[in-house]
Amino acid sequence: MERASKAFTDEFIKSHPNRNSVTVFCGMGNNGGDGLAIARMLLEKNYRVEVLIVKSGTNFSKDFLINHERFLKFPIARITDLEAINRMPDLAKDTVIIDAIFGTGLSRPTEGLAKAVIDTINDLNHEVIAVDMPSGLYTDIENHKNDSIIKASKTFSFQLPKMSFFYCSNAAYTGDWKVLDIGLNQEFIDDQDTDHFYIDHAKANNILKPRLNCSHKGTYGHALIWAGSYGKIGAAQLAAHGCMNAGAGLTTAFIPGCGYVIFQTALPEVMALTDIDDFKLTVFPDLYAYSAIGIGPGIGTHLSTSKALTELLHAAKDIPVVIDADALNILSTNKKALLKLPRHNILTPHPKEFERLAGPAESDWHRQQMAVAFAKEYSCVLVLKGTYTSVNLPNGDSWFNATGNPGMAKGGSGDALTGIITGLLAQKYSPEEAAILGVYLHGLAGDFAAAKYSQWSMRASDLIDNLREAFLKTQISNF
Repeated sequence: MERASKAFTDEFIKSHPNRNSVTVFCGMGNNGGDGLAIARMLLEKNYRVEVLIVKSGTNFSKDFLINHERFLKFPIARITDLEAINRMPDLAKDTVIIDAIFGTGLSRPTEGLAKAVIDTINDLNHEVIAVDMPSGLYTDIENHKNDSIIKASKTFSFQLPKMSFFYCSNAAYTGDWKVLDIGLNQEFIDDQDTDHFYIDHAKANNILKPRLNCSHKGTYGHALIWAGSYGKIGAAQLAAHGCMNAGAGLTTAFIPGCGYVIFQTALPEVMALTDIDDFKLTVFPDLYAYSAIGIGPGIGTHLSTSKALTELLHAAKDIPVVIDADALNILSTNKKALLKLPRHNILTPHPKEFERLAGPAESDWHRQQMAVAFAKEYSCVLVLKGTYTSVNLPNGDSWFNATGNPGMAKGGSGDALTGIITGLLAQKYSPEEAAILGVYLHGLAGDFAAAKYSQWSMRASDLIDNLREAFLKTQISNF
């Protein structure tokens, strides 16, 4: 608790160096104990601190009582037992509220005084920073629609992110969240059973393979991008560019005839093959030369394209494939085809495409549960794209991504991801590794692009260009 409180206090001081007035709302459990320890540490740093104890129960935790005693040793300590909402004092306009009412153990809706305090805080126009969890928010189950939950401006959480942080429906409560290392034993953490994981730098660095000194272009595979139609050659171009920049030794794009000149001019490093049709895809090349295939960006859903897609997936057999965009939309109209997908396939739907595949979801939580079930049923890797893209594996594990930003919410970003994952597959990364590393690099490249060009003006092509920086950062063991 002392380490956690110090980590929180240090982070608070970084973001609020001007010695703001601080009001700490403490519950009667260990989260309240954290709040009291934080209040004490802020007093030591000459902040003006007031503590309000929300007496919504009858028993104090042991750690709460220890920190309560320590706090009272300060002559200037200001502490008030809040036993009724009409006793709540007025707060100065510049006061920052620290929420330490409830932590991670909550599993039922708040009620009584605690609920009234939370509702009152939410009605105030103050900055609110939550300790570990916004009070009232459940850690790993879905809240009820009418639950009272602190709407924090920021959440400083301890050691590991909480499941509820990864759902956009909870963003209004968590605000900007940050995980603080409090020195818990990593071996103990690693030994715990879970099917939820976090894709961070350490994970990506562990997956990334060094390039061999004695190697040639054939060492890193030959990727095929089957994409594009009239008016959507850009989708094929972005996917092929992403594949090439992700490290594939060779990249070939199979496109409609109308895109040949533009494609060869824009991407001279990529080989281009053309369909007999100038406007859409109706056939595919012999697949013997390819070690991975990316399918779907911009292909449309014409009947002849749908027929060719079915035949392509059948012919792929043991070649790993990435299925995206219109290829997913075609499959959603023929659910039997899903059962015949080749082994090692990766599906990369955004929420609307996933709805077409699996049906409507009642909430973010429900959609994620559906994604897990889908990956198991069809023995595929399902990459559910979003703010915290989740990579769902056939064994039931889910990996949530740490990188990315709202600037990536633009056309073409998904095409780039298709190419990146295909490029990694071509280099003999397993489907699980390619998907996990691919979404991490994709998001990190997007973060570099946003830093250079802003979230408003960055483009999908900027993201692809910044894969270089993403790889350079990911290969560093510690930073």
